[in-house]
Amino acid sequence: MSGGTAAEVLALLERRGQTLAVAESLTGGLVAAELTAVNGASRSFRGSVTAYATELKRELLGVDGGLLAERGAVDAEVARQMARGVRRALGADWGVATTGVAGPTPQDGQPVGTVHVAVAGPSGATASAALRLEGDRAGIRGETVRAAVKLLFSELIATTRAQDTEQHSGI
Repeated sequence: MSGGTAAEVLALLERRGQTLAVAESLTGGLVAAELTAVNGASRSFRGSVTAYATELKRELLGVDGGLLAERGAVDAEVARQMARGVRRALGADWGVATTGVAGPTPQDGQPVGTVHVAVAGPSGATASAALRLEGDRAGIRGETVRAAVKLLFSELIATTRAQDTEQHSGI
């Protein structure tokens, strides 16, 4: 496998019998569109929440209101809570989230190109990546989609390796 396309992610999920949900802010549905462009995506993709407004992150995804008030929506912990929240809200094994500033102006004191992506898995553990992207709005959003899919792919591979190690450790 080359390292993290939507088709590769969905193939891994299908083999494992697992599902995925997505919570998006700055990408506005682009991650869901990337995934659903793959034939057969419905076998693993449950749905998405585009929580563009900050209060929707709290109301729909369960992001801590105090955290949002203190740090704003462009934050690694907000992304992690979004990923956990969409997993819970849509009944999926895995959750992916994006939040950040695509431009053209800064938001919440964060410069354009500041992005956080996160993944929450079945064990409850989360992984996140902080990105500093350059380019125009469309370019930043496109790179965010690629980063979110790659992070999910990496986490799927890591959990596969961990499960293989656990299964073979007693031999």
